[in-house]
Amino acid sequence: MKTVIITMILIISSAIAADAQQLISLKDILRIIDTANPTAQMYEAEIRSLDAASKGAKNWMPTEFGTGLWMTPYNAGLWKKGANGATGMGQYMLSVQQMIPGKRKQYAAAAYMEAMSAPEKERKNFALNDLHAEAKKDYYDWIILKKRLATLDENERLLDFMIKNAEIRFKNGLDKLNAYYKAKAQLGNILNMKEGIKNEINQTRIRLNTLMNRNKLEPLAIDSVYSINVYDEPVDSNALNAKSNISAIDKDMQVTRLQQDVERAKELPEYGVKYDHMFGFGGLPMQYTLMGMVKIPIGRANRAAKANVESLKWKTEALLQQKQLLLNEASGMITAITANINSKKRQVKLFEDNILPSLRKNYEVIQLGYQQNTEQLFTLLDAWNTLNETQTEYLSQVQQLLGMQVELEKILEVK
Repeated sequence: MKTVIITMILIISSAIAADAQQLISLKDILRIIDTANPTAQMYEAEIRSLDAASKGAKNWMPTEFGTGLWMTPYNAGLWKKGANGATGMGQYMLSVQQMIPGKRKQYAAAAYMEAMSAPEKERKNFALNDLHAEAKKDYYDWIILKKRLATLDENERLLDFMIKNAEIRFKNGLDKLNAYYKAKAQLGNILNMKEGIKNEINQTRIRLNTLMNRNKLEPLAIDSVYSINVYDEPVDSNALNAKSNISAIDKDMQVTRLQQDVERAKELPEYGVKYDHMFGFGGLPMQYTLMGMVKIPIGRANRAAKANVESLKWKTEALLQQKQLLLNEASGMITAITANINSKKRQVKLFEDNILPSLRKNYEVIQLGYQQNTEQLFTLLDAWNTLNETQTEYLSQVQQLLGMQVELEKILEVK
């Protein structure tokens, strides 16, 4: 009965642990970053701010009101009606004035303000692309760390076997004691390396939780699936032009051209209307004035607008050159990284098809000879050490290859 209870407790504990360490895929991590990372929320707030401001683009100038005495003599006695029936002098006036914006000026301002959020949307995509690259690198590094840990676990078992076997052989005078201590030291190194890798995994978990804006110590587990993609085809120039940082510059140039339209619209005349109503003193009849007004920006009045148009023209030229610079840099980096990836792929394939199988077979042959007392522990340790170092180098090569792939996908903005 106790055995059954203990078994049930172990099963429940395992289920709870498995639930706490639920596997999460790379796609899920990237999706969470897109919605939960503060960077995404910051850009989204900025975009909404600009969109909200654009709703007031077609506003009118405020209506001006005025009130006060109009053509009124200082002598208050003249305000009253005279004894001979003459009307008094002076008036009390109410005034209202309104400038009417031109349609062209309104449309130019509206188009400019509505386009202002477009570059921010592209910059948001660019920032998220950088975060995706960080997450991918950490994810792939974690996979390699898990593989290294699994290799060290296997090496620990092998060294433990060698040490126990060496103790028996030494008692029977079949092996030397110095080889035994060398194996013990190697086992200590393995245990030390395992502690270091476990710490690296913990640091990687913290970084991924940070990118997802979660509790930094929240349990997180990933699968060990990765793929080496093929990027042998030449990159289309349209693909580079579609990059978010390049698109942001295109949008900036569009905004700059619209801003030029706003400045040019300032050179157009503005029209308005003014209405005054006067209450006369001392029998003076009520009167009014109704006037049309026009503001004509000529001479010095439109120098600022013309200067701004010229300034924005050179700003557009600077943006165009910046775009060409980024395109040139991206093209060069893609060519270089693609060449490095292809070279690294060939190196990894040599490890997988030739180097590792040969060294593994060599170790197995020497291990068999050691079990049959035809090989010494020193020879077996040397074969094991060579295999272990080569496995470590192989995983390092795979990690470098995945890092190059992440860098290339970052430049190409591959999701």
